Amino acid sequence: MASSTTDPARTAPDLDTGSAPAAGGLTLFAVLLAVFVVPTSISGTAVALPEIGADTGAGSAALQWVVNAFNVAFACFTLVWGTLADLVGRIRAFAAGAAIFAVASLACALAPNIYVLDGARALAGLGGAAIFACGSAIISSAFEGPARAKAFALFGTIAGIGVALGPTVSGPAVDALGWRWIFGLQAILLAVVLACVPAISRRVGDQAARSGRLDVRGAVIFVVAMAAMTYAIVQGSEWGWTAPETLGLLLLSLVLLAVFGALSKRTEAPLLDLTVVRNRRFLAYTLVPVAASFGFVTQLTYLPSYLSTVAGYSASAAGATMLLLTIPVLALPLVGLKLVERGTSPLAVVFASLVCLVVGDLALLTLGPDSSLLAMAVPMLVTGAGMGLSAGLVDGQALGLVEPEKAGMAAGFLNTLRLGSEAIAVAVFGSALVSLATGDGSSYDDAFHTLLIAMAVVCVVLGLLVVALGRGKSEAAVGK
Repeated sequence: MASSTTDPARTAPDLDTGSAPAAGGLTLFAVLLAVFVVPTSISGTAVALPEIGADTGAGSAALQWVVNAFNVAFACFTLVWGTLADLVGRIRAFAAGAAIFAVASLACALAPNIYVLDGARALAGLGGAAIFACGSAIISSAFEGPARAKAFALFGTIAGIGVALGPTVSGPAVDALGWRWIFGLQAILLAVVLACVPAISRRVGDQAARSGRLDVRGAVIFVVAMAAMTYAIVQGSEWGWTAPETLGLLLLSLVLLAVFGALSKRTEAPLLDLTVVRNRRFLAYTLVPVAASFGFVTQLTYLPSYLSTVAGYSASAAGATMLLLTIPVLALPLVGLKLVERGTSPLAVVFASLVCLVVGDLALLTLGPDSSLLAMAVPMLVTGAGMGLSAGLVDGQALGLVEPEKAGMAAGFLNTLRLGSEAIAVAVFGSALVSLATGDGSSYDDAFHTLLIAMAVVCVVLGLLVVALGRGKSEAAVGK
C-alpha cells in the first residue's frame, strides 16, 4: 500500500518524538475530547431513559426519540458538514458543530418537557455530525506520516472508549446527580473544546481547502433522502417492514438518492464529488465500518438483553460482561497502527479485522443459558478485535486516498456510511429478533443464534467486496 497523500502546505507535528508544536498537541486534544463526547452521548443517554420517562411522564415512543432524534440528525448531516468544512475551513466548521452540540446539550439539561428534549437532541445530532466529519478532516490535514497514522489510531481508540464508557459514566451521574446532568457534563466538556479553538486557529491557520459555494440543492435532496431512509428504519419495527409507510419512505429515499447522483454529475461543485466514490480502494475502506455495524454493533446493542433474558444475568452483571466485547476496541487500534508501521499492508490488517468479526459472531453460537464466563470470553474478545483492529486505521487510509482539498467531503461520506449502517443493522436485528422470538428464553436463544449466522453472512459478503475493491486499481488516488 502506498504512503498517504503529501501536501506541502501541511504541518507535520511528530507525535512520537515529543517535539510536536504546541498547536499540534492542542489540536489533537480538542478533536479527541469532542470525539469522546459524541459516542458517549449516544451510548450513555439510553441509561437515563427510565428516569427521563419518570420525570417527564413521557410515553415510550416520545422517550425513544431522545436517542433516535440524535441518530437521525447525525446520519442526515454528516456529508453536508464534511463538504462545508472544505469550503469554509475545517476548524471553523468543527467549532460551529461543537458550539451547536454544547448549546443543544444545555437545552437538554434545561428541557421543560419531552418534546423540547427531543428537539434539542436532534440539534445535538446536527452538531455531532460536524464534530466527526470535521474532526477527521482536521487530523487528515494537520498531521503527516507516522504522526498522522497515530492520530487516527487515537481517534479510533477514543471513539471506542466513548462507546464503552458511555453507560459506565452516565449511570453513576444519573444516580448521583439526576439525568439532566449527563447533558450538562457534555456541555461543559465541549466548552473546554471551544476554549481551545482560538489558539488552534492562530497557530495552525484555517484556510478553505477549495473555493466555491455549498451545493444547497444537493444538500437538501440528500438530507431529505437520508431523513426518509433513517426514519423508515427507526419506525420499521413498529410499523412493520412491509407496511405502506415503511416501503413508501424507503422508495422515496432511493428515488431522491438517484436524483442526487444524477445532479451531482452535472453540478460544477457538487455536495459529493463522485470521483471520490469511484476510487476503488477508498470505497473498499468505507465498507469496513459497514461490516463492523453488522458484526459488532448489533452484538454491542443486543447481547446484554440476551445475557439477561436467556442466561439470567442481572443488569449490572450483563454490563460488566460486555467489557469482554469492548476492551479490544480500546486496545487494538494502536496495535493495528504498529502492524502497519512494521510493514504489514493496511488491507491485510483490515482483512484480519473482518475475519475476526465473522469468526467471533460464529463462535458466539456456543453461547447458551449455562455458558460460563470463560466460555464467553473468547468469542466476545475475538468479535471486539474485529472492531478494534480497523478502528482509526480505516479513516486514515481512506482519507489518504483523496485529494487534500476533498478530505472533509470524504470524511463526511465515510461517517455517513458508518452511522447509517449502524442504524440499519441495529433496526433490522431488533425487528427480526422480535419477530422470531415468542417471549420465552428458549425461543429468544434460537432467534439470537439465527441472527448471529445472518450477521456473519453479511460480514462475509462485505469482506469479499472489500477484498475485490482493495485489490483493484485505485482511480484518482493522489500521491500514490
